[in-house]
Amino acid sequence: MRLDKYLTECGLGSRSEVKRILKMREIRVNGKIEFSPKFNVSIDDEIVFNGETIEYKEMRYYIMNKPAGYITATEDKKHKTVMEILPEWVIQKNLFPVGRLDKDTEGLLLFTNDGPMSHELLSPKKHVDKIYYVEAEKNITDEDIKKLELGVDIGGYITKPSKCERVDENKMNLTISEGRFHQVKKMLHAVDNSVIYLKRIKFANLELGDLEIGDVREINAEEIL
Repeated sequence: MRLDKYLTECGLGSRSEVKRILKMREIRVNGKIEFSPKFNVSIDDEIVFNGETIEYKEMRYYIMNKPAGYITATEDKKHKTVMEILPEWVIQKNLFPVGRLDKDTEGLLLFTNDGPMSHELLSPKKHVDKIYYVEAEKNITDEDIKKLELGVDIGGYITKPSKCERVDENKMNLTISEGRFHQVKKMLHAVDNSVIYLKRIKFANLELGDLEIGDVREINAEEIL
């Protein structure tokens, strides 16, 4: 594999950034400075940048603070997809979003090329928690919260027990362990209310934190579950 491609796939930077680093003679391959982007390397070579060994990672994990206006898909002929937001430095080879967020929903979205991990997170048997920040059209009453936490009918299906934490009169953090189509919106409709703003703030052990809207951060598998 070309050295510039290897370094890019290791997440050192975009192809142009990697070429700049090589030009500055900051990369050592097996103890020798190497500055040619075309130099061939393998995963058995020792490649060092700023005194630290760069390891090739087969599996990749990224989180995004998804903005509204994009659908969660790898490609679509009619709509803009979340893949179009990913920065140049993200390795998109075989990458896909885990689960989905509605077009108008913001928040935490995980991308990976790890199929088994994705299955683990999305399997109904695993009951992986997802927390959504919800702003509703009308005030959320104590009775509404009781109903939502016990489970509501969203069209022939009763949702599993959830947890509601009120933030304000019409705002709450809603924890669910399912991922049915438009589930949060349907749950609010079931208590005669509607969602005016929705953002996922936590998925499994991942938290959105202070990640800015549209930004992406690479993470490790150990951070997820």
